[in-house]
Amino acid sequence: MKVAIINQRYGAEVNGGSELYTRQIAEHLAARHEVEILTSCSVDYVTWANYYEEGSFVEEGVRIRRFPTLHERIPRVFTPLDEEMHRNYDVTQEQADIWIEQMGPYCPGLIEYVKEHKEDYDVFIVVTYLYYPAVRALPEIGDKAIFIPTAHQEPYIHFKMYREVFRSAAAYIFLTEEEKRLVQSLFSVGEVPCDVMGVGVEVPEVVDGEAFRKKYGLEDYIVYVGRIDQGKDCPRMFQYFLEYKKRNKNRLKLVCMGKAVMEIPKSPDIICLGFVSDEDKFNGIMGSKALLLPSKFESLSISVLEAMSLSKPVIVNGICEVLKGHCVRSNGGLYYKDYFEFEGCMNYMLTHEEAWERMGQAALKYVESYYRWDVIMEKFDRMLERCAKIDK
Repeated sequence: MKVAIINQRYGAEVNGGSELYTRQIAEHLAARHEVEILTSCSVDYVTWANYYEEGSFVEEGVRIRRFPTLHERIPRVFTPLDEEMHRNYDVTQEQADIWIEQMGPYCPGLIEYVKEHKEDYDVFIVVTYLYYPAVRALPEIGDKAIFIPTAHQEPYIHFKMYREVFRSAAAYIFLTEEEKRLVQSLFSVGEVPCDVMGVGVEVPEVVDGEAFRKKYGLEDYIVYVGRIDQGKDCPRMFQYFLEYKKRNKNRLKLVCMGKAVMEIPKSPDIICLGFVSDEDKFNGIMGSKALLLPSKFESLSISVLEAMSLSKPVIVNGICEVLKGHCVRSNGGLYYKDYFEFEGCMNYMLTHEEAWERMGQAALKYVESYYRWDVIMEKFDRMLERCAKIDK
């Protein structure tokens, strides 16, 4: 079967989120099918500047067809447009068209390619609802499209312009039950074929938490893994942690791994390592007391599942239904909605050692039950067979 996968960014230099998920899915599907990625030349999701060479390339057994962005995001144009979109979800079509072009990555060549070569593919898989490629491609290939929206409760999903996008798909793949309920309730697509299948979690066979603690001179710490910015609610994470340290005299530290796009408070209890190797990432999670994820908006969170696969409990923002759902279904984590609940999570972690270890074991069992690649790829194959237009 010939399968095209559309995502806004793709490549080894693109880390985390739906882009990493897309790469994992593509490489697993390539063992069974002829897979081609249709994407932009961008790496930076803020500017959408062209980084990769335009054209067709093969990486890890997957053909990648990259299209250039014709212009970068222009803040003086995008910011007032974005503010207006958030004030009024029912803006005019003209305003919405300008906004999605500025949201980017603006690569109309990708859309023209889809229009001209629709019949060359049996199925299209479109990943992530938010950006220009999905918004413009889905209405063109809806009858061949499996849509993986990676949707969560956020202002953007209520924009009027996304109604056509969500109602164009022939089938859906949702990452969680929470995402399924959200999309079906907002867009009345309960009759459209769908499945919930998440993502397989892969961690190295050998992970050494003690090596990480020795390398960085650490004892008790919690770890945050991901982009350090306002969109992940990192300012509140730092605020809560510093308040916790004022009120509780212990040696607990917060270790952050990932690119920082905001100012980080100066404190001996906050250690930011920047972008780290996979070895350091997994060793760092293994050596921690828990993984902390403060984000209000997540559609799955691979870092949470990676921590669970290493038998590490997680502490997450309970405002996010997806993250809260992981904790409730697994009994492998705690969630908070305000500072005092955050403080309670920290102190429970430090004072209930045996219970915390049992939570880690429950977290591992949860991942092994629901996030194995063999189970997920069997579901993918069934969905592809259902949606493929082979006879056309």
